[in-house]
Amino acid sequence: MHTNILVWIILSPLIGAIILAGMYFYHIKIKQLPELSFALIGTVTPLISFILTLILFIRLDDNNGAFTQNIYTWIDISNLNITMGFLGDKLAIFMSMFVSFVGWLIHIYAVGYMKKDEGFGKFFAYFNLFLASMLLLVLAANPIILFIGWEGVGVCSYLLIAFYYQKPENVKAGNKAFIVNRIGDLGFILGIVTLFFALGETSLNFQTLAMNVSFGSNHLLVISGVLLFIGAMGKSAQIPLYTWLPDAMAGPTPISALIHAATMVTAGVYMVARFHFLYELIPNIGIFIAYIGAFSALFAAVIAMRQTDIKKVLAYSTMSQLGYMFIGVGLGFYSSGLFHVFTHAFFKAMLFMGAGGLIMAMHHEQDIFELAKKRMKLPIISGTFLIGVIAISGIPPFSGFFSKDAILAGAFEKGEYIIWAIGLFTAFLTALYMFRLYFILFKAPNGQKEMKYYKTPLTIAVPLFILSIGAIFGGLVNFPEIFGGGHFVDNWLGMLHNSSDHMNVSRELGLMFLSVIFALAGAFWAYKKYANFDLSKRESETSIVYHKFYVDEFYDFIFVKNIKRLAVFLDKFLDDKFIDAIIMGFSKGLIVFGNKLAFLQNANVRIYALYMLLGISAISLYVYLNVLGQ
Repeated sequence: MHTNILVWIILSPLIGAIILAGMYFYHIKIKQLPELSFALIGTVTPLISFILTLILFIRLDDNNGAFTQNIYTWIDISNLNITMGFLGDKLAIFMSMFVSFVGWLIHIYAVGYMKKDEGFGKFFAYFNLFLASMLLLVLAANPIILFIGWEGVGVCSYLLIAFYYQKPENVKAGNKAFIVNRIGDLGFILGIVTLFFALGETSLNFQTLAMNVSFGSNHLLVISGVLLFIGAMGKSAQIPLYTWLPDAMAGPTPISALIHAATMVTAGVYMVARFHFLYELIPNIGIFIAYIGAFSALFAAVIAMRQTDIKKVLAYSTMSQLGYMFIGVGLGFYSSGLFHVFTHAFFKAMLFMGAGGLIMAMHHEQDIFELAKKRMKLPIISGTFLIGVIAISGIPPFSGFFSKDAILAGAFEKGEYIIWAIGLFTAFLTALYMFRLYFILFKAPNGQKEMKYYKTPLTIAVPLFILSIGAIFGGLVNFPEIFGGGHFVDNWLGMLHNSSDHMNVSRELGLMFLSVIFALAGAFWAYKKYANFDLSKRESETSIVYHKFYVDEFYDFIFVKNIKRLAVFLDKFLDDKFIDAIIMGFSKGLIVFGNKLAFLQNANVRIYALYMLLGISAISLYVYLNVLGQ
């Protein structure tokens, strides 16, 4: 069904970004503008996107499979036809709903967090552009338009991670995120090209691809699926392309919340779900995706156990939760994986906002032990932070339990017991490191007799309160049938692969009980070890886990340094002594040859008259011998 609304969901924050950029230029070059003017535009545009998406959500029922909007034909060359168009099917509208809503709340939060910052207006211009890029990615009608949004979020992440570019480490972190993602993006674009050749389609429209993909060349489809997933590895920070994510914490906390909760890192999961028609045809690739997700979840959880930077603990928790999502979509439980994307958006945004509130209150301190020593009374932040910790740990009745349990139950029902066991143990570690974080920050004794009270700004408190409601009750959206629910998300998305449809009640309850026991065990262990932790002793910072298994150092030694050596070799020998030698030698030869011929043009009239006489004589002789002589 055609609609003119889809493009305005994207244009709203995009136009906002353009206006904010112009205002910021005016602000720094001509006359200073009040922060409120930037804040109003920056926060209203995401709200408009959410309202427009909500309108389509209400109108989109079982009788209306999808909304479409074709703006114009962008490329029409031979058998390649690409339309600038948008697709608002149930998957896209589902993603757009919480991307725009959570993004709007994070924009409100940023008003308070970035207050009095010199780059306030510039930040909101980047922020609006980031949201517009993500919405373009989600609502794209074909892979090429999706790739534009894909690259858009990559560019915006670079701009925002390196926002405080005066510090070299921030620029380095931005460069790292950009370069690592370019590796994955190369795989993504090659995957799209391979898919085009596999199908020989005149149109790369998703709806056309879904209908015709089974007629494609099998080996090219396999290559395409693998290459596309390499792109997802980079964007969603999975092994081995994950190292950019912890360093991305160099940016202001609002961008950390937006990247981790609702935009960039979930793009890979969305892409796999969008190409589900392709992955369902390729044997074993789903298992490969699920194992990458499982090991990424476990690996990140182990590293998070010993991190001392509050934002890096949350960053590794994001990587771990993304691993669960890839287990879901890899095993074919697309709705379960996407449901975890949904619940994760609420509690992860809330956790990052809470962390940002702490950082603000403690004058931008990020070390958890130093934060604990300077502890203040923060009832709103501490309360909502605890809600987020319980939700991410998978303890019922909070939302994280229902989404994570659906994925684990699906793995068990599918017979992938190793993946299920890894996921279950990771759930234990998740509760352990997240409650470790909570107890150190808010409960471990720090010797203070009386703590100061910190009044949390409304721009931070209100979003935290709203997100806490989603973190607590979000699970009801896909409430299991065993408890009287109707699997609304599964049914509405039309991707119902939920294990509870095939699993007997006793087994399902048993798996749920086991999952809860592991989560509570992790929480209890954290309580015993950290609720009364001696903050003066800290934890060892020499362990291999604290140093993240030296993966960055390994990459630096194997790839970065060797590539630098190769570049120096190519520059000094191949470029200077071979290519430059040939080019410069040829140039010098031409100069010498030119100098030899220079005497022919010396501005001497007598010499020129001689040239003319010789020329006329030669022509006359030729005419006489070849024409008159016959």
